[in-house]
Amino acid sequence: MIFYSIYENGALRKVNKVDFSNSKVYLIDDFKTIYLWHGSSSSKRKRDFSKKRADNLNNKRKTPAKIQVIHQNKEFGAFLAIMDLLKKGLGDETSLEKRGELQIEIEDTLELVESGLEMDLEAEITLAAHELSTQKVTYEDLSKQLARLQLTLLKENKEPAGAEITKKAKEILKSSSTYEELCWLISELKILIKKKHLAENI
Repeated sequence: MIFYSIYENGALRKVNKVDFSNSKVYLIDDFKTIYLWHGSSSSKRKRDFSKKRADNLNNKRKTPAKIQVIHQNKEFGAFLAIMDLLKKGLGDETSLEKRGELQIEIEDTLELVESGLEMDLEAEITLAAHELSTQKVTYEDLSKQLARLQLTLLKENKEPAGAEITKKAKEILKSSSTYEELCWLISELKILIKKKHLAENI
């Protein structure tokens, strides 16, 4: 995932985290979803530019991403579940996904692998999410897994306490995220943590 702040002149500026200031507009680019977060006091000019920039990004893609507009204090679904991570910052390379319409496109990914092409981050996540989705893990257990992973990142790889995991899992349960969405986020964060661990040991 890549974070951009939208300027008044329409320029995109990469940022490492999202501060959710009410005057700002952010474009959060994922492989499958582009989130446009609009601060409550942001200008119409910025909001309009955010939609144009999202369309421009989509025009460069073989498969366009879904575009979801998120209004300040009206956040919902998976976006609501990961807001703490967006504030903290996830680093330079990762991804997240949208709510109800998410489908894990395993067939396209398998074709890529079978053709001998090197897997990119999206393909890695897709394969891992598909595998997780076939394991018949309960929704509650997925929420706990995601809670633990998010807290591990927020606490900079320190193991979170059980009470913290339970509290965060309840927040995720209330977020209305779909089963496939949780599988995607869990797989994404596992890969992110693994990549960060490898980078720290180089």
